[in-house]
Amino acid sequence: MRLMISAHFTVGARINPLRAGIRFVSAVIGPDLRGGSADAPLQRANSGWIAVLCLTVATALLLVVAGHAAGRRDYDVAPLFFWSGVVLLVVPTSLRIAWPTTARGERLFLLFLLAEAFLYCKTVYSPTSFGGYDEFLHWIAAQDLITARRLFLSNPLLPIGPTYPALEILATAIVNLTGLPLFVAGALLLAVLKGTFVGALFLFLESIAGSPRISAIACLAYMGCSTFFLFDSMFSYQSLGIVLCVLTFAVEAASRDLVGRPRLKSLGLIALLLASLAVTHHLSAAFAAIYFGALAALEAWRRHDPLRIKTSTAVGLAAILAIALPSLWVQARGIPLTGYLGPVVETGFKTLLGKILGAPTPPSEHLGVPDKALYMRLTTLLALLLVALGLATGFFRSLAMAAPGGTRSGWRAIQDILKRRWHDSRIILLTLLAFGFPVSVGFRLTSAGWEIGNRMGTFVFIGVGLVVAVSVVHFWEGRTPRGLRRVAPAVALAVIVLGGVMSSTLNPIHGRYRVAADQESIEPMGIETARWTKEWLGAGNRFTTDRINRLLLAGYGRQDVRVAVVQGIDAALLFEAETLGPDEFWALTRSDIDFLLIDLRLTTAPPVLGFYFQPWQARRTTPLSGAALLKFNDVKGVARIYDNGWIVIYDVRGLRENS
Repeated sequence: MRLMISAHFTVGARINPLRAGIRFVSAVIGPDLRGGSADAPLQRANSGWIAVLCLTVATALLLVVAGHAAGRRDYDVAPLFFWSGVVLLVVPTSLRIAWPTTARGERLFLLFLLAEAFLYCKTVYSPTSFGGYDEFLHWIAAQDLITARRLFLSNPLLPIGPTYPALEILATAIVNLTGLPLFVAGALLLAVLKGTFVGALFLFLESIAGSPRISAIACLAYMGCSTFFLFDSMFSYQSLGIVLCVLTFAVEAASRDLVGRPRLKSLGLIALLLASLAVTHHLSAAFAAIYFGALAALEAWRRHDPLRIKTSTAVGLAAILAIALPSLWVQARGIPLTGYLGPVVETGFKTLLGKILGAPTPPSEHLGVPDKALYMRLTTLLALLLVALGLATGFFRSLAMAAPGGTRSGWRAIQDILKRRWHDSRIILLTLLAFGFPVSVGFRLTSAGWEIGNRMGTFVFIGVGLVVAVSVVHFWEGRTPRGLRRVAPAVALAVIVLGGVMSSTLNPIHGRYRVAADQESIEPMGIETARWTKEWLGAGNRFTTDRINRLLLAGYGRQDVRVAVVQGIDAALLFEAETLGPDEFWALTRSDIDFLLIDLRLTTAPPVLGFYFQPWQARRTTPLSGAALLKFNDVKGVARIYDNGWIVIYDVRGLRENS
């Protein structure tokens, strides 16, 4: 008997901790929505807090400007100024946005303030001209449109760009209406787009979550996306595409309960937005097609309710439009999307799958990209962990928000959803979309898949923001948030936003020139050389050179730049060869290239991004040799017409005359 009692207590001691652990895990990740109240009673915006935060943001932006000024002079204090400004910008504003008692209008105003302040931080990096690589590509296309007054002109630096001309049409329309320079018109357009995006995202999430507070926190969490601070603030077609995407989602969600003529009007507006999106950006149009297609499938799959047929029909029409319009545009223009995106996607998936399966790492993956400062890497890692924690504690709670009324507590809500009973398929879809976050992070761990993961974040974070916001409101803050439970979630959100800023670029501070580092390589010497070619050689000459100088020649010099010397022979082979061998000489004589531009600064350091000419090159760890770049000096038929000590221009037209 004693042995049996002893065994009973031993087993009980083993089972009870297990049960306690299961209950604890269930309480942490479970779908219980009774832990907090989403919104405080209706109240007015606090003008005092708004004034204080506006002054704080202004002070923060002054520190950011001081950081850029110090960076241009290579002062060690530059990071201190810049990041102090960013922290001062993000933390107080995030605390007020996430505060439980903040009014709806005040939250929305502060979201606008923070988004436009981020845009200013990006713009002040290069306050008088475009600075990003992608921005140059679209600036060149916009200049072509202004000059030629015709669409669909070829652009060898971005062959697919002219087939999606919506951004350039808008920018040049502003130029024609106002007389503003193209850069100013582009900056104005970006400011409007940034505000429109934040407003549309807020209204979209509010309409499906039914809570201004959850919507505001979700928008704040979205700003932790690595593309929000820089990439989606560039003069690039994705900056317009993502805005049209979210606007379409917001209109569809807001009109879901309309009937009759108002519903038809809303469908007409959705069709107009989707048609605009089809000619704006291929990836954004694809995401809209996936969103509406998945939404229509969920609507068709869920069990009957009185409004299901009407809702499913409207969503089905939107899905047909979202899929058909971009497809028709691709067919009408003969856009080679498969050839453009296929190799990038295939290589990225193969590299990620190889890492998962333990395959040998390719040599290019060992080189990767340059290391960031330690504090930037630690902040980014902490932000990722906080997002993962928010997803773990908010996933089932977010799903439970879609459960039928009266079953929104406990696991019964999830059981109802598994039985195909829910009231809003949009919540289900966005919650499932958050699963894309770990996939995007996995891609970003590889050089070949980095671009895929980075682009995924723009769309995935719409779902991530919603799930994290539900986690903050219904779990971390609790029913009556006080003290640490009130402050800690807001601080965590601020860290997530800071992580997004720090992961957006290698170095957001404008510093000295660095070799092959995209925007860090764009500086006055190269710009003045490009302008010289336009003034003394005229526009439209055929040039070939390295990746950065191609941009400058096409943008400032208005030259016809070539990526390949002749078909099948890339410019890199011509410049990197130690001697001008028979193959290189044959390529030059058979090409229509007029001039070569040599930048001797490529001999001073390895490329920061791993390549001098094209991203698909093998990664380099050593600089080019001076002998390789200057091998044209003694070639008959080649004339050296420009030399400023670092940059040399050769006239190679004589080779064709002598051949």
